[in-house]
Amino acid sequence: MVELLPRFSAALGVVVLLAVTAACGPGGRGDGRAGADGLTVWLTVDARESWPGLVESADARFAERFPGTEVRIQYQQWGSKNQKLDAALAGDDAPDVVEMGNSEVTNYIVNGAFAPLDPRAFDRSGEWLDALAAPCRADGRTYCVPYYAGARVGIYRTDLLEKAGSDHAPRSYPELIADLDRLKKEFGTADKRFSALYLPGRDWYTAMAFVKDAGGELAAERNGRWHGTLSSPRSVAGLKTWKHLVDTYYVDDRSKDNADQPAVAGQGRAGMFYGNTWEAEAATDPRSGGNPALRGRFGTFVFPGPSGRPLPPFLGGSTLAVPVRSRRQELAAQWIAVFTDRVSQRRLIAADTLPNNTVQLRDVPADGINGPAARAAGRGWVTPPAPGWAAVEKTGVLQEMLQDIALGKQPVDRAARDADRRIDAVIQRN
Repeated sequence: MVELLPRFSAALGVVVLLAVTAACGPGGRGDGRAGADGLTVWLTVDARESWPGLVESADARFAERFPGTEVRIQYQQWGSKNQKLDAALAGDDAPDVVEMGNSEVTNYIVNGAFAPLDPRAFDRSGEWLDALAAPCRADGRTYCVPYYAGARVGIYRTDLLEKAGSDHAPRSYPELIADLDRLKKEFGTADKRFSALYLPGRDWYTAMAFVKDAGGELAAERNGRWHGTLSSPRSVAGLKTWKHLVDTYYVDDRSKDNADQPAVAGQGRAGMFYGNTWEAEAATDPRSGGNPALRGRFGTFVFPGPSGRPLPPFLGGSTLAVPVRSRRQELAAQWIAVFTDRVSQRRLIAADTLPNNTVQLRDVPADGINGPAARAAGRGWVTPPAPGWAAVEKTGVLQEMLQDIALGKQPVDRAARDADRRIDAVIQRN
């Protein structure tokens, strides 16, 4: 599943033509003139909406190295991008560079859609975030380059926590539980719709974070075949912790997902929730159901896990790949190298987005909205790189398992065993 990250717009994509000029440098094919007819780069609309300066800067620097090469940036919508790419790969008009979510690249790599890349040609490749880099690797080769990341954090009403008797966000799991107890007692007693911790039943991103914190996995490969592992002792332990929190601190509908949590928090019906950093602002934005009167009253913190370490967040993010049908593969790799280097990553940090590497995570302002996300990102995870994981997600097995657990329809152990059987039935597909 590709999770939508901060500020993803629903506006219609447009094609922006950036004509750049300068004298040809090394990296093209043959006599260095390859690519004189230009590069076609597919980026999602996030680049246009949230960091247009990065695109302009990278293209200007690329132009200095490859004069006379036109870079055509075509902005794509997440919902239609892959369908368009499939059609392009089947024809003769494939883009030279394409942006892919880190959880959607596996099938394309398995099916030979992307050209291999030499990681040594890319800045800080030895420090790439594993949840971005691992999906790019197969059979000892690298097929895409990490671009940017986003990680979940704890989001809380600072004023409510202060009224409940705490002047700082929880810094450990025992402190988290103590704060949730305070919030429940102070506000949940009088308001039966108030959740100290908003934790809807079908929110698998959060539930699986507890599985990962306990040392469990969603699936694992054994002897060349993938199998569901939600019924392993560690995975079950994580699910039981999540279920205890749902039972103790959540009072809303257990059969829904987390899509409305900024609105619920903005309506004053939640003390804390676990979400992407942009949701702190969304909780005060009327366009997303939030309350403008609460601006300045939401803070972020590193959500502590029972393990004593940060709760491992699902690390959503993007990568960049070169389709095998591109006729300008070497030049495309050169453009990616510029667009993802440390200079470009600094621009992403300035745009409140996490960089692609562990070194520059330290450059994210600790007191900014993304400071907690940067501290948690090192434990980030992504869905298993199994050929059939996309087929698993289409079945809704994770959400249905969690809903059954949250509603008490099945005990954790049985629900997890049933989910593993369903996963095993489809996970080998590609």
